[in-house]
Amino acid sequence: MNIAGLQKLTTKDFPGILACIVFTKGCNLKCPYCQNSELIPLVGPVTENSLTSEDVIEFLKQRKNVLDGIVITGGEPLLQVDIKDFLKSVKEVGYKIKLDTNGTTPSLLKELIDSSLIDYVAMDIKNDFEGFGKTCGVNNINTNNIVQSIEILKASPIDYEFRTTIVKEFHNQDSILNICKMIGKEPKYFLQNFEDSSNVMNHDLHGFTTEELQEIQKHFEREYSNLKVRGLN
Repeated sequence: MNIAGLQKLTTKDFPGILACIVFTKGCNLKCPYCQNSELIPLVGPVTENSLTSEDVIEFLKQRKNVLDGIVITGGEPLLQVDIKDFLKSVKEVGYKIKLDTNGTTPSLLKELIDSSLIDYVAMDIKNDFEGFGKTCGVNNINTNNIVQSIEILKASPIDYEFRTTIVKEFHNQDSILNICKMIGKEPKYFLQNFEDSSNVMNHDLHGFTTEELQEIQKHFEREYSNLKVRGLN
């Protein structure tokens, strides 16, 4: 496992669970609005934040009476060649596991679900397929894999959510509607407003105003009541 960092506590990233967050290094997408863009390269120098799998497992053992879960995020965690072994080790310590993924590796996602190695999945859907390549910074992504991952989660026994970080330059009500049609009216679907930060690759991008976010949620609430905008009351 190429582990770039550890956040020792989160109360909001794993619904209902007190957890820590492990950040894996490496992603097959290059989203220009990514808040963790420094984690995109799969390889890189070891830093003071870098950890081994053994370091994380030892931390989990020490925090067993405090934490209940762990969030595996990135980067794209499913690029890690030893992700399954790592998750097995986490399970042996007795933790619930939430996986953040971009949905580009459906076969591995299904394998982990079938092996009871993950308890919750948050899958990012970058955009509808017309705007997918521009939004994720890669033009040759096999969008059939995205569809497969959506269907795998919808058929799975575990809890999950879909989510989209919305950016004015990439998203509008039509593209959001296309995503809603793709995932259906039952799954939890969250829109997350883009915020600029020092880690973002393109600082010419913009999020939506509160009023615009309210209008988006109002527009969809009748037909797609499963859609919620995070951060709105």
